[in-house]
Order: sequence, then structure tokens, then C-alpha cells
Amino acid sequence: MGRLEKKIALVTGAARGIGEATSEAFVREGASVVLSDIRNSLGREVADRLGPQAVYEHLDVRDETHWIATIDRILERHRRLDVLVNNAAITGLDEGLGVHDPEQATLEAWVAVHRTNLDGVFLGCKHAIRAMRATRSGSIINVSSRSGLIGIPGAAAYASSKAAVRNHTKTVALYCAQEGLEIRCNSVHPGAVLTPMWDAYLGEGPDREARMLAVARENPLRRWGTPSEVAETVVFLASDEAPYMTGSEINIDGGLLAGEVEPPPNE
Repeated sequence: MGRLEKKIALVTGAARGIGEATSEAFVREGASVVLSDIRNSLGREVADRLGPQAVYEHLDVRDETHWIATIDRILERHRRLDVLVNNAAITGLDEGLGVHDPEQATLEAWVAVHRTNLDGVFLGCKHAIRAMRATRSGSIINVSSRSGLIGIPGAAAYASSKAAVRNHTKTVALYCAQEGLEIRCNSVHPGAVLTPMWDAYLGEGPDREARMLAVARENPLRRWGTPSEVAETVVFLASDEAPYMTGSEINIDGGLLAGEVEPPPNE
């Protein structure tokens, strides 16, 4: 038996990166997974690769009508929703929205990042609670970021949105408990996890390797994390192994937020 056997899960931003790895881990652990994204070709490719336990749905997390339709289809097909992973996010840096420091960022760019990263999570939590009321239980996992715990001068909107995701996670957890629902809501906070989201910073030129090495050296483990390492933590939170965890946050950052360590002597 898999750790998520017979569970019904919805993962946003599932076409690549952490969402793709999470969907793959969920299927491996026995869940039926609805992968959603706006990158339709990539999303369908991932779902096809994962087999009959996976289906793809186009879902723009910024649009409430999309959420309503997607959740309703899941309930029609499966009669319940057990797990939601709110993973879809943008940095704004690779979407042509210009600079993102607190002085130069435009209001348009600020709003665009928050619409996906924060409004999308708000809508996901709202409609997941509606769906999970049928069984009075479930697990919502919101993918925040290390950037939601510290300031990021060059990505002000991203940092702000991820900080808000952290806070809203706790609000949802408390609300569900207050309602007498066994719907848990927790957040994960990845640090330097190598996904396509980093491409705007790392670039594709000859300096990419040096930039990757510089980022890796910032954390105590001296390496990048992988999407699958984040996915394994999400599996734990989605499973019945974490029934007493709600309103919690888990950092997955190679020890970066723990503090500084002296580099090994051979560096």
C-alpha cells in the first residue's frame, strides 16, 4: 500500500519543477492526481507519462471560475477531494514584468505577481475547503518559499506574496479547526531548489555555472536542492502520517535559515 493510497489530489503548477515532482511522487504513493497548469502541452505530457492515475486540467489559478469548474469536475468524478497542493507561482522576473526592487517595480508588476502567488492560493484554499467539507477532512499544502521569511531586495513582490502565503496558511488552519473540520493546512518553504524558476537569474550563458556555484555555497549543505526532495516533504504532509500537524511551516533550504557555518577547509 502506498502512503497516499486511494487519495484524490489536485496539484497546481504541475507542468514542471516542484509541481511535476510532487505529482510524480503522489502517483507513486497511490494517489489519483489531477495535474493543473496553464502550460497545457507540458502538463498533458507529464500526465501521460504518469499513467492512468493522472489526468490534466487547464487551471488558471487567478480565475475563480476556473477553480469552481475544476473542483466541481473532481467532485463529480471522485465525490471528494483529499489533498490540494497550491504550488503555482511566478517570480515576475521571467515574465517580462521589468525590475522588482521596492523603488523601481511597477504597480502592474506587483499586482501580477500577487494575483498568481497569493490570490491563487486564497482561491485554492477557499474552494478546497468547500470540497473537503463532504468528508470533513483533508490536507492543504501551500508552497511558500524561503523568500517569504526574509527580505529579497531584487524580488520584492515575490517575497511579499510568499510571506502572505505563509500567514494565510495559518489563518486557514485555524479557521478549519474552529469549524470543527479535520482539514489541515501547512506550508513548505523551499530555498535554492533547482527549477526553471531560477533560469531568469542563472541565465544560459558561460556564467551560469559560476552563478550556480555561488548560490550553492550560501547554504550549509553547499548544494542545490532538488524538486523531488521538496516533493517527499509534501507527501508526508498529505499523508495520514501527519494528522496533528496544521498551521506549521517546514523549511527545505539546506540549513540556510539556521545560520552560518564555516566552509570546509578544502574550499
